[in-house]
Amino acid sequence: MKIAVNTRLLLKNKLEGIGWFTYEHFSRIVKDHPEHEFYFLFDRPFDKSFVFAENVTPLIISPPTRHPVLQYFWFERQLPRVFKKIQPDLFISPDNYNSLKSKHKNLLVIHDLNFEHFPKFLPLKDRWFLRHFVRQYVQKANHIVTVSEYSKNDIIKQYGVEPEKIDMVYNGANKNYAPINEKEKISTREKLTKGSPYFVYVGAFNPRKNIARLLEAFDLYKKETNSDTKLVLVGETMYRSKKTEFLLNTMHHLSDVIFTGRKESAELKLIIGSALALTYIPLFEGFGIPVVEAFKSEIPVITSNTTSLPEVARNAALLVDPTNISSIVNAMKKITFDEDLRNELIEKGKERGKEFSWDHAANEFWKSIEKTLKAN
Repeated sequence: MKIAVNTRLLLKNKLEGIGWFTYEHFSRIVKDHPEHEFYFLFDRPFDKSFVFAENVTPLIISPPTRHPVLQYFWFERQLPRVFKKIQPDLFISPDNYNSLKSKHKNLLVIHDLNFEHFPKFLPLKDRWFLRHFVRQYVQKANHIVTVSEYSKNDIIKQYGVEPEKIDMVYNGANKNYAPINEKEKISTREKLTKGSPYFVYVGAFNPRKNIARLLEAFDLYKKETNSDTKLVLVGETMYRSKKTEFLLNTMHHLSDVIFTGRKESAELKLIIGSALALTYIPLFEGFGIPVVEAFKSEIPVITSNTTSLPEVARNAALLVDPTNISSIVNAMKKITFDEDLRNELIEKGKERGKEFSWDHAANEFWKSIEKTLKAN
């Protein structure tokens, strides 16, 4: 079989959530299934490390797709032309996008529908494009994979999709994430915070990730506890909200907030593993990989009580109302001053983390591929 895969988000040293999803699944799938030919479709020059096996043929299809007009051109004009040449038995798109003009079977991955629930957090052009086309992409798809029961039910509700058309496959976490020793913790804290304990956030600085309220809660936490605990924020700014900008100019404890920028997994392992707790409180999430990474790193987790996060965390995290500053502050206080609770959460997180594996996810994803290939 010939299987074409949209790999435009495999970007060297710039992998975000969906890029990691693509990497983790297809680095396994192509090796596990050498009997099939895979065509990886890039929109720019690619790093050779993304050609995972000899049965992968990489193709560069211009132009780079970082604007809705170019995305439309790439999926609706360029891909159909390429498909005429390679004649794939299946097209897999792991990033919510599809080709409406393709005449080949396709498997679509929808991670979440944040643009339907929080459109104001996206630039106008992206908001319009996603709300206009994703509904059509879903209807066009022969089969759909999503990453949580929450997202599956949301797709069914929003677009009227039959449940049988959607498979749920949980994400995993990079194998790098594991407990670190005390010497590594001390060294990492010395570099980051001059030895102080710290809460950590990992992810893009998108308004949907609720960074503004996290900063506001941390400022209040510092005021009420006089703790020397810091807040470390790891990630790149996509677009900041006005509220975030305001807080950064008015926070009383801004000097206790450390922005590290993007970090690769080897360094991120140390940063997460040395933290007092993960504070990950988005307003909307289709899965929440940082929660699982924290479980694997054996640190406590504070996360939101909304969307998919209670499903992923279950009883292994402190769940907070992400819109309620007091709820977030109280959780921070509990983590800081209740050692028994910290240890209890670490143990529960260790057990819950065992249920998430990229190896298992890739096997389940392959079942969805086979199901799509066999369907009429």
